[in-house]
Amino acid sequence: MAFRSLVTGKTLGGLSRFQQQIRGLQTFTLPDLAYDYGALEPAISGDIMQLHHQKHHQTYITNYNKALEQLDDAIAKGDASTAVKLQSAIKFNGGGHVNHSIFWKNLAPTREGGGEPPHGALGWAIDQHFGSMEKLVAKMNAEGAAVQGSGWVWLGVDKELKRLVVETTANQDPLVTKGASLVPLVGIDVWEHAYYLQYKNVRPDYLKNIWKVINWKYASEIYDKECP
Repeated sequence: MAFRSLVTGKTLGGLSRFQQQIRGLQTFTLPDLAYDYGALEPAISGDIMQLHHQKHHQTYITNYNKALEQLDDAIAKGDASTAVKLQSAIKFNGGGHVNHSIFWKNLAPTREGGGEPPHGALGWAIDQHFGSMEKLVAKMNAEGAAVQGSGWVWLGVDKELKRLVVETTANQDPLVTKGASLVPLVGIDVWEHAYYLQYKNVRPDYLKNIWKVINWKYASEIYDKECP
């Protein structure tokens, strides 16, 4: 997760450098993509990727940093009421940053292996827990299509039980909100901003095509790390 120390009084609302060092306030920044915006076409258009990354993800980061600055100020003043009120903004915007940072890594151009099914331990675990890759995809597509409003559908691993799970989360809630031991392997954004320019309101078509650019290599690396 990209972050850097805040270094200007302007961005900190006038805090001195000395105060910044003492309080350790940090800000998060937009991560770079490992591929060009148009590299996932035709599954996901370049226009969607650019808008999604530069506008939507950046907005979550901007609002997250703002909420953290306000929280830092409230704590410094001993303003417990304001600190509590800020928790929803921190959860929503921080979750948006966490989820999207994973989402970009979950995607890869087909020429770089996007869409190639996993082998090794993760491939075996999918067969064991779901019967086949096709059955997993069908399950995630069905649950993703059924999300009311906005949210995410996840393939995760319970690192304590060594068990794969499919879960959905509302809005920008990260997978960890469904269980402290859950680690995301593949997260698919089912907010309309992730597909509307290309697929209009037909979310199932988006879910069908996104598997052509899913980065199973990344998912396998996370699984191997959590379930050695």
